Amino acid sequence: MIHPAVAWVIRRFILAPLLILLTVTLWTSLPLWLLATGIASAFVPGWLRPVRLLWVGLLHLTLETLALVALFVLWIGSGFGWRLRRPWFERMHYAIMRTYLVVFFREARRVLRLKIETVGTAPDAFPGHPLLVFCRHAGVGDSFSIMYALMHWYHREPRIVLKEMLAWDPALGVMLARVPSRFVSHRPGRDLEAEVGDLARHLDANDAFVIFPEGGNFTKGRRTRSIARLRKLGREDMAVRAEAMSHVLAPRPGGVLAALEASPEADVLLVAHTGLDHVDSLGDIWRELPMDKRLLMGWWRVPREEIPTGREEQITWLYDWWQRIDDWVDEHKPEELPR
Repeated sequence: MIHPAVAWVIRRFILAPLLILLTVTLWTSLPLWLLATGIASAFVPGWLRPVRLLWVGLLHLTLETLALVALFVLWIGSGFGWRLRRPWFERMHYAIMRTYLVVFFREARRVLRLKIETVGTAPDAFPGHPLLVFCRHAGVGDSFSIMYALMHWYHREPRIVLKEMLAWDPALGVMLARVPSRFVSHRPGRDLEAEVGDLARHLDANDAFVIFPEGGNFTKGRRTRSIARLRKLGREDMAVRAEAMSHVLAPRPGGVLAALEASPEADVLLVAHTGLDHVDSLGDIWRELPMDKRLLMGWWRVPREEIPTGREEQITWLYDWWQRIDDWVDEHKPEELPR
């Protein structure tokens, strides 16, 4: 395991410059890439699939590069990091994140021809209240789509719990390190529940605390391991319930319980989606990245007074909702759009 200080140096002084160099190289050689992907399009399924993926990838790299430049300017303007935690600079970082997501999603939806619709009570139905957002975890696109919806559609400032792997993204890692967030790892000595509780405490009216209770994307292997883990912990009742769910992993209640305790005034919003499942690697992205489809995002608001207060009762409540989300995913498959 890489020491945090070493990882910080690698991300800031090696990966970030390499990303900028790669972006410049792709732009300067774009005609050659367009020719190559145009020829490849004749031999792979889907309308101009390689060309469209090239454009979305180049857009992502370009936005990352521009974000890194803006973040560097903010770092200098804050007195070389001295005032980065001041409210104005925090708002500027959220503005950069929001702009990045808006531009990327608008262009990606146009190029990939995606139609995203919401089902259920969306967060704009109750503005002015802090929210605890518990999300289904199903692929690399889910956290981005949920952040886009919360920030752009519903004007929320998210506090998000993420896997430490995402800290290696050059721009995203910098942005999230400068706003309230936590990168989760299982390093010895870390009290993750206490850290999650601290992050969920003192939410403002436009805040949204976001956590993925499953702890990782759904795969068959992870599903099997999560069920075995429950049995090892002596939770046969939960293991049986997890075996009945075929689209989601058994939720890990620790972070959820910590957030509920730390923010007793906040309502809960549960979020699920279809169409971004099983996208975990570059090969998966090539095979499964949705194009020409109608995708659905489901939102369910639970008022705080409807949530039980006891620990075991809250675990049962969480599993009840995850079973409901599993049923919802089974009933709402992504639809192909007509050509």
